Amino acid sequence: MASPTTLPVAVIGAGPVGLAAAAHVLENGLEPLIFEAGLAAGAAIEQWRHIRLFSPWRYNLDPAAVRLLEASGWVPPRATAVPYGGELIDHYLTPLAALPAIKARLQTGARVTAVTRSGMDKTSTRNRETTPFTVRVRHRDGGTRDYTVAAVIDASGTWSTRNPLGASGLPAPGEDAAADRISAPLPDVAGRDRASFAGRRVLVVGAGHSAANTLISLTDLARDDPATRIVWAVRGASAEKVYGGGDADGLPARGQLGSRLRRLVEAGRIELHSGFGITSLTPTDSGVSVEAVDGRTLQVDLVVPCTGFRPDLGILRELRLHLDPAVEAPVQLGPLIDPEFHSCGTVPPHGARVLAHPEKDFYLVGMKSYGRAPTFLLATGYEQVRSVAAALAGDREGADTVHLELPETGVCSTDAGTSFEVPRPDRQQLNPIQTQPTIGASP
Repeated sequence: MASPTTLPVAVIGAGPVGLAAAAHVLENGLEPLIFEAGLAAGAAIEQWRHIRLFSPWRYNLDPAAVRLLEASGWVPPRATAVPYGGELIDHYLTPLAALPAIKARLQTGARVTAVTRSGMDKTSTRNRETTPFTVRVRHRDGGTRDYTVAAVIDASGTWSTRNPLGASGLPAPGEDAAADRISAPLPDVAGRDRASFAGRRVLVVGAGHSAANTLISLTDLARDDPATRIVWAVRGASAEKVYGGGDADGLPARGQLGSRLRRLVEAGRIELHSGFGITSLTPTDSGVSVEAVDGRTLQVDLVVPCTGFRPDLGILRELRLHLDPAVEAPVQLGPLIDPEFHSCGTVPPHGARVLAHPEKDFYLVGMKSYGRAPTFLLATGYEQVRSVAAALAGDREGADTVHLELPETGVCSTDAGTSFEVPRPDRQQLNPIQTQPTIGASP
């Protein structure tokens, strides 16, 4: 890629990190070609637009993307305000995707189904590094097309592939049969999904901040509909990791979330079952029976799976990847992000060199680069793609000079798979310039 080429750089995914990658590729004089499986930029975030992020705007805006936006007259939101997912879309991603420089290079409804080297399978070695990539894309009209590109940046995230409920990493026996009793990972309990939860006995499974969000939303619902019952199951011996760092957390929104959850459990409004590794689900006439390793059984109407996410690596089967065997991140990154030892703020700055694979000019970035580790923050992804774009342009010094300012943190999520957290209390779309980062009354 250091030599001139007329081929574009494929960017898979038009979320925050994907669009940031495109902006940095443009700044480095290269041509991005962006494929988004959804019908609009930020399609995955649209599923949790009711959730407030932990971090304020200053950590959620990419510098290259901001430079593009400001050139068009865009006014940035107040740096210290904490946005909801919907605000991230409406006030940042949608305007960014609408810029002529991005819009002309963005294909929506375009799902990447495979990436390979042109005319070569995984076993072929001769001239591999100088052979372009083929990106196979299925478009919304049902047609499939192959695109020839010089490099690939995979920023497709992990939202579409949740972890199963089973304790062994596999779907528990009966999990597929009980699918109609299992909700989406972050349901809008107070809004569009309210009717599914009101007056029901709901089991939330997971020991991360996705679970905390849903649990607190359910307690608010139960206040309006006292027939609603809330059950919480975690695999660990306690829920201390979810309660987090409290006032010591460098991201106040996250610390307040954990503190509020602890109070609700102690007050008996949430029924907590620890050490509850699920071994089977059995559909019943009215709900589902959930059994643990030790034989305990919970009878509930509905299950919310807050068990985290994992990367879909199937589309990359013909590429030569070097992945950490535990977290499925690039092998050099894996030990730096292992959630057993690191939180969001203790992950060191890293760029193209750490993210590299044996497959030259291919990079996993953003949440997908973290594999199964849930400690990702957007600011980390933005620095990743800045470095990757520099490397693809032949600027090795720029690629290797990485800087990242992150907040001091308490305890990161152990299963959330994302960096978002807090559902809005009023259900109204707010202007992020006016939104105060106060979350005491909302999870």
